[in-house]
Order: sequence, then C-alpha cells, then structure tokens
Amino acid sequence: MFHIFRNMKTKDRWLALACLLLVCGQVYFDLRLPDYTAQITVLISSEVTELSEYFAAGGRMLGCALCSAFLTVVVGYLAATIAADFSFDVRAKLFHKVAAMGSGEIKRFSTASLITRTTNDITQVQMIIAMGLQMMLRAPIMAIWAIVKIVGKSWQLSAVVAAAVVIVVGAMVTLLTIMIPKFRIVQKQIDDVNRITDENLSGIRVVRAFNAEKYQEDKFEGANESLTQTQLFTGRGMAFLAPVMMFVQSSVSVGIYYVGALLINAIDVPLSGTMENIMASVSDRAVMLGEVVSFSSYALYVIMSFVMLLMIFMLLPRAQVSANRINEVIDADIAVQEGAETTSEEIGSIEFRDVSFRYPDASGDCLKHISFKAKRGETVAFIGATGSGKSTLGGLAARLYDATEGTILLDGKEISKYNFETLYNKIGYVPQKAILFADTVEGNIAFGKKRREMTDTDVESALDIAQAADFVHAMEEGKNSRISQSGSNVSGGQKQRLSIARAIARKPEILIFDDSFSALDYKTDRILRQRIRTDLKGTTCLIVAQRIGTIRGADRIVVLDGGEVAGIGTHDELMKNCPAYQQIALSQLSADELAANA
Repeated sequence: MFHIFRNMKTKDRWLALACLLLVCGQVYFDLRLPDYTAQITVLISSEVTELSEYFAAGGRMLGCALCSAFLTVVVGYLAATIAADFSFDVRAKLFHKVAAMGSGEIKRFSTASLITRTTNDITQVQMIIAMGLQMMLRAPIMAIWAIVKIVGKSWQLSAVVAAAVVIVVGAMVTLLTIMIPKFRIVQKQIDDVNRITDENLSGIRVVRAFNAEKYQEDKFEGANESLTQTQLFTGRGMAFLAPVMMFVQSSVSVGIYYVGALLINAIDVPLSGTMENIMASVSDRAVMLGEVVSFSSYALYVIMSFVMLLMIFMLLPRAQVSANRINEVIDADIAVQEGAETTSEEIGSIEFRDVSFRYPDASGDCLKHISFKAKRGETVAFIGATGSGKSTLGGLAARLYDATEGTILLDGKEISKYNFETLYNKIGYVPQKAILFADTVEGNIAFGKKRREMTDTDVESALDIAQAADFVHAMEEGKNSRISQSGSNVSGGQKQRLSIARAIARKPEILIFDDSFSALDYKTDRILRQRIRTDLKGTTCLIVAQRIGTIRGADRIVVLDGGEVAGIGTHDELMKNCPAYQQIALSQLSADELAANA
C-alpha cells in the first residue's frame, strides 16, 4: 500500500498536505462550537445579560459552522481530485505493464485476474484515498484535540467518556478480528466470478453444443454464492456496528447529563445570606451547566472520531489486499526486455543457433537444440505432431518469449538487442487464433504504429493478397464496415484472412504464420500462398502448419519430433530420408497422391 503512495505525483503530495492543513482548520472550527454553546448557556442563566451578547455569541458560532462547512467542501474536492488523479496514473501504469508482459506473465496472473486488478482493485484503493484524506486525517486530530480540551475539567465526566471509548475500542478490535480474514478473500472470489463469466461468454458455442448450460450455471452459482455469502457477512458486520455506536453515543449523553446533574446539585445555594453569595452560587451552577453541555459535545466528537476510524479500518484491509495485488503486477519481472538497437547488418534473415526453450515451472525443455537459418526471400516451414513445439518456435521467432539457451539472430544481430519498435516493424506475425478488434475493417488492417504511414492502396493491396477483398467489398460499407468485438460477425476463414492481411499491410521483412491457413479451404490456401510468393518477393516467410499441401513448396521444411529436429530439407528430400516426415505425409495423402503431386 505504501509503495503505491510513494509513487504519488509531487502535485498530489502538495494537495494532500493542503488537505491536512485544511482538516486542522476544520477541526478547530468544529471544536469551537461547544465553547460558544457553553457561553450561551451561561448567558441564558444570567439575568442581566444584554440581547446583543446573545447575538454576538450566536454570530461567532454561526461563523465557525460556516467556516467548517466551507473547509469540508474544499477538503472533499481536493480528496476526490487526488484520488481520481492517483487512480488514473496507477491504471495507466498497470495497463502499460500488462501490455509489456509476455505470454508467460499473462498466463501466470490470468486474464480474469488482470481485469479485476485493473478495475475493481484500483477502485478500492481510490476509495480509501478519497475517504482517508477526509476521515483518516480528521478522526485522530479530532479525537486528540477534543480529549485535550476536556482533560482536567471534571474527572467524573472524563470517566464516563473513558468508559465509552473502552467500549468502542473493544467493539472495533472484535469486529476487525472477525472481518479482516473475510476481506482478504473477497477479491479472489471476484476473480473467480470474472473467470467463470469470461469462460462462459467466450465459449458459449461449446456450452450450447454440449448442452452444458446447467453445468455452467451451477459452476457460476457456486462462485457467486461464495462471494455473496462473504459480502453478506461483512455487510452484516457493518450493519451491527451502527446500532452499537448509536447506543454508545446515547449512553454517553445520558451518563454525562446524569453525572452533571449530580455535580450541579452538589453546589449549594444558600437560602440566607448576602445577595452576593447567593448570586455567586447561582453563577457557579450556570458555569457547571455550561461545562456539562460543552463536555457532552466534546464526548460525542471523541466517539464519532473512533467511529470514523473504525469505518476506515473496515475498508483498509480490503484496500490493502487490492494494493498488494496491484503491486504484484507492477513489480512483476518481465522476461522479455527491450534492447536498444535500431539498425541491422542484413535484411530479412533469421537464424536459430542451438536454441532450447523451457516454459516457466515446466519439468523439461519443449524445444531442444534447434538450428536453422532463413535468408531473405526464403520460405521455411515447420511441421510435426501435436505438441512438438511448432507454435513455440514461431513465438520465439516473434520474440513472444526469449530462448532458454542458444541464440536467435535477426538480420545478423541477436533478436534481444533490438528495441521493440524496430523489432516489430521488421516482423509481421499472424497468430494461430485470429484476433480482431472492435473497429472497422480498415482499422483492423492498418493496425499498430505504422497505421499513419499506410495509404488506402496499401490496405487494398493487403486485402487482395490475403484473398479478403471479395467478401470485404461485399459488406454494406466495404472496408469501413464495423467488426464486432473478437470478430464475432465474420466467419473463421474471413477472420483468418483479415488477420493475414493485417500482417501483410505492414510490409515487414519477415512474415510468421503460426498455423494461419488452417481455417482456409485448399483453393484459397493455394492462391494466397502463390500471391505471397509473387507479390511479396524479398519477404522471408516462416510457416507453422499441419497440412503437407501448405508447406510442400517451401525452400526448406523443418520437421520437429518431441521438440527436436528430426529432419531439414525440401519436400522431396524429406520424403526420401526422414521417416517422421514420411509418416506425416502418408497420414494425409496416399502414396499415389504424393506421386501424382510430385
């Protein structure tokens, strides 16, 4: 929590200091009110007081009340400004940190948890800042100042206040002891609800296809019920607090007035004697009555201060949990760090030198001693059984991960040496799962930092090469047609072609296709690859694929088996000397078809 507060901007720190000073002024004016109340009480008991004295005391009292109200408004405004500004900065910092994370870090935190941390957790911290700058500062200052004012006036009345404070503190400690463990699990339960909701929405077709609506509903009900019960428990605890505090306040008022009445009655008024002695005794009773009235007000201020502290302490554990969760993301180590290089020795070449890779917490390497080189304009393909490491290899080429061992060279330099802008301007990456954004078709194609450099011709050319021009032009608004979130209003093949067009439009040196042709029919697949060869000469292509027909024309094919290279060569060479490749080929095409295609 304090780590986040240390990151507060200098301007906000000065505003927080101003809040502290204004709160002191606010408490000063509030604590002047009981003094004027006592003064007016004494004036009422006097028979010789002029009416102007009542107006003078009442005017000063009204002035203090107005000053306190004005300062309260100003403090509230400044606190809300600081909290909103702080949450804006933390949310931006958190977003940029998540954007810089690699796949490993995203998987470690989970998408649902990162969304909760960026929204609900920051809201909790914002709330505690806004309330803390008002109540957390005001409560201790008010309590200490009020206690200082009443100490020494009457030990009997002080004893009543002390008893009330003991009861309030006891209730606070008991309640916090019971409630804090519950607050610590609320945020995790919110993560669970978000995760189940996200899974249900993103997999709604699978849920319906397997008639699993009831199963998903039961799973959601379980998580929702757990969250509801926890929040009901904490809510009931807060609800229990209100009557306890009201009872304590009322009891303190009754106790003070009862003890005060006894003290007033203890002052004897002589029935005989000089008029001066009688008036002095009456005056003493009036002064004591004024002290009892002011003492009651001070006692209520003390009790209310503890109530405000309790409210803060009730919110603080949850805010502390949220702050820790935010810090976990902000302080997380990023595996893929940016380099500084902006120039290269070659163009369009990529080389793996004895590269091995192991996922975090995995028991072994999923890629072992991979070596190959793709020169400018060449097409290198990767094929192998499921789980052989093909997509991981493509991710390493796009620097979604860093190699555990070995070196990856891009244009003659280590890939980790480049800054991100230079690196990703060289690479066009098409993921296995096509991702589209809620934007127009043109916005999705001209996506990224090079968007400002793209022309309509570039977009049209990319759509044409990716075999997406026909269905895009058939849309109602053409390339200005809207794409729904995640591309839910286009088919899988259309989504894949738009994803390919987005990579082509960047005019990169290297195109990486991670099984990106799987959703295309054979004809579209063949035409698209032919257009890439003819229209994008000089562009290096790395193709991860499952189909022999997609990769058989590649300059080199890397066959992976269990994360190791089982063979490298052309289709014909591998059909002669690589049993693993022969097995894959014969599982897809018959011997006659392979001979005919050859």
